[in-house]
Amino acid sequence: MRLTDRARGWLTRGAIILMAAIGGITMAVSSKGCASGAAEIRDAREARIEQSVAWNGKKFEAPLPEEEIEFWSTLGDWIRGADNTTPEEPIPILELSAADFASPPDGGLRVTWLGHSTSLVEIDGHRVLVDPVWSDRVSPVKFAGPKRFHPVPIEIVELPELDAVVISHDHYDHLDRKTVMALGASGAQFVVPLGVGAHLVSWGIPHERVVELDWWEEHRIGELTLVATPGRHFSGRSVVMADRNETLWAGWALIGPEHRVYYSGDTAMFPGFAEIGERLGPFDITMFEIGAYNAAWRDVHIGPEQAVEAHRLVRGEVLLPVHWGTFDLALHAWTEPAERVLVAAESAGVDLALPRPGESVIPSEPRELARWWPDVPWQTAEEAPLVSSALPAAAPTPTEAIPELSQR
Repeated sequence: MRLTDRARGWLTRGAIILMAAIGGITMAVSSKGCASGAAEIRDAREARIEQSVAWNGKKFEAPLPEEEIEFWSTLGDWIRGADNTTPEEPIPILELSAADFASPPDGGLRVTWLGHSTSLVEIDGHRVLVDPVWSDRVSPVKFAGPKRFHPVPIEIVELPELDAVVISHDHYDHLDRKTVMALGASGAQFVVPLGVGAHLVSWGIPHERVVELDWWEEHRIGELTLVATPGRHFSGRSVVMADRNETLWAGWALIGPEHRVYYSGDTAMFPGFAEIGERLGPFDITMFEIGAYNAAWRDVHIGPEQAVEAHRLVRGEVLLPVHWGTFDLALHAWTEPAERVLVAAESAGVDLALPRPGESVIPSEPRELARWWPDVPWQTAEEAPLVSSALPAAAPTPTEAIPELSQR
């Protein structure tokens, strides 16, 4: 018997609720409570957390307040599910191997989208893997939870040598234990927001290969500077959010001698994008999340239309949308983020790239926008608007005095 989208969604979501009811709270792994190596390392980590610009004395907090969600109504909608949230046919992907990365990109910059938020950035002779997830499910367990729509276009063993693995935050669709451990075995260095390193160390990654940064802090690798940037989101790996906001979340600016790339991580709209653009831009390419949105989540996810506006605020040239097309994480049609970002980008005159999983984008080269996804019913921005709350009435103004990076 073939299950409908709603039936599959109900079973998946029901399994997660059941896990929470029978003890999901024990899955919490916080920056303070997990095994993190030597006591002095743990104490140093906690001291840095307490000094963070985003720490309020008890937890991390976003730059703007978050509207309270109508929990029971939202939960009911989530459990019931919706139509067209998963593909009916296999998604076309471009399969890759080590040979595809044997030569550096023409012009010095290439971004390869591997699905969801996982991307390989080759920039000015450096290689950075962003939010790598190779598991079949983004879930605390293997038997339930959102399952990927398509295989990862390249096996981990086929990846080129990496200069860094960058993580935006600790949610399961961005921080995947199985993938981290596989990459850790290869000797990769991890650059993460404050507190997230405790997860990695507890999984066996040597603490000396984990760099934790607060918002606006930077880390140098050769001629590449990685800068953690503010975002409007939340964190936590407990099914019932017992560890909510005990670790930081961040976007990332990758700044090389010739090129600049910006990755938003998960975020809602906030005025800080203008400051990011002034301090760190302009960017040759930006990677903004566009999927997994809902009116009830408007203060933690940005959605397609606001992503286009944020891309302009950070002074991006080419917009490469991510965080869509791989997992069923919301109630909108799985193709809707792409459809809506196409409309928004065209209206705003933004240069847009929408590659298949496995395809690369070289910003300096011309590209064709080809619809590789099917035509299924979806809601427009007018039918299902998404606008984050607490935004200023006027366009955000960047700060007047902006300190320069130590190396530009």
